[in-house]
Amino acid sequence: MTTPNDLIPFTPLSNAQQKSAFCLDGSLPGYHLQKGFGSGSDKWVLHIEGGGWCNSIETCSFRQTTKLGSSRFMEHEVQFFGILSSDPSQNPDFFDWNKVKIRYCDGGSFSGHPDSEFKNGTEFFFRGQVIWEAVMDELLSIGLSNAKKALLSGCSAGGLATLIHCDDFRETLPKDANVKCLVDAGFFLNEKDIAGSPTIERFYQDVVNLQGVAKSLKKDCTSRLEPYKCFFPQEFISNIKTPVFLVQPGYDFWQIQNILVPRSSDPHRSWFRCKLNINNCNSKQLEVLQDFRNSLLKTLDGFHKNPEGGMFINSCFIHCQTWVTETWHSPRSPKINNKTIAEAVGDWYFNREEAKHIDCPFPCNPTCYHMNFTQGLTGRRLLQVY
Repeated sequence: MTTPNDLIPFTPLSNAQQKSAFCLDGSLPGYHLQKGFGSGSDKWVLHIEGGGWCNSIETCSFRQTTKLGSSRFMEHEVQFFGILSSDPSQNPDFFDWNKVKIRYCDGGSFSGHPDSEFKNGTEFFFRGQVIWEAVMDELLSIGLSNAKKALLSGCSAGGLATLIHCDDFRETLPKDANVKCLVDAGFFLNEKDIAGSPTIERFYQDVVNLQGVAKSLKKDCTSRLEPYKCFFPQEFISNIKTPVFLVQPGYDFWQIQNILVPRSSDPHRSWFRCKLNINNCNSKQLEVLQDFRNSLLKTLDGFHKNPEGGMFINSCFIHCQTWVTETWHSPRSPKINNKTIAEAVGDWYFNREEAKHIDCPFPCNPTCYHMNFTQGLTGRRLLQVY
């Protein structure tokens, strides 16, 4: 019998060598699987791990020495929380499903291609797309191909991978299965930084060019735009046919720290304290943050009109929220319209009711968890989530 405190072992891909599916350093990619039980035995929830990207030889070299670039540094066992929990009090709708955590070790949101690898003996494996296909093949062979219900989810860079592969995932499963995609903090905005520089655009351009990502991107996007622009969800989300739910904080600390106010845009470090704790921001800085949130809402205006879509846009200074119990579903979780994220996602997945929840602006929501990087956390305890 599954218990909520089980440690779930790492499973290296058995077909990795055959498929040439390797992490950045050439080690074997893999996943953690907890079998479903009872009525959940033919239902599957997959969660793609996040962890940013590498955009250069230097950053990919460093990544090879971490668990985000090599399975040699990954934990052998992990506990499942949030959307992967088997405790019905923490995960009311998906607790008894087959649950899979897909480990992220390619540095390109499961979208890189080997033909972009260097032929000069430099040992970099850009195999994100190959890993994705190999993981799917293996999971299909052990029961996913018979799924009646399936939910592909991911956080951060894993959320972007979820958007990129959502329709592919739908197409691999039975036609009569209920298949949807959940994206947690994966809607990265193409916005200039406070100095007016296109920092994130240049970064994404480097990732796409280095890892040969273009082939994995939506053709109806790359046919009209430069490929790197199609790494931004705002350029292709309207072309995704499978129903999508977006969990996105209006004040995503990763985007504030890396897109809006990267170090290069703030040489005098006037934003330093604000970036660490939103409660330290002065009135002018808060105006900039409100504009950033407004850009998100404006960009999502078309998606908001999609009858099959769902959204939970809360006004918290946080990043990922679905794989942590405290933010997914607990008595003290963030709420909008008196719904936790788990309740809103369940309403949408099972078509119980429309689930489009948009919070009022900061600081209006007292249920928020706000990350505080000056002393760990503000107000309430929370696992570090990024």
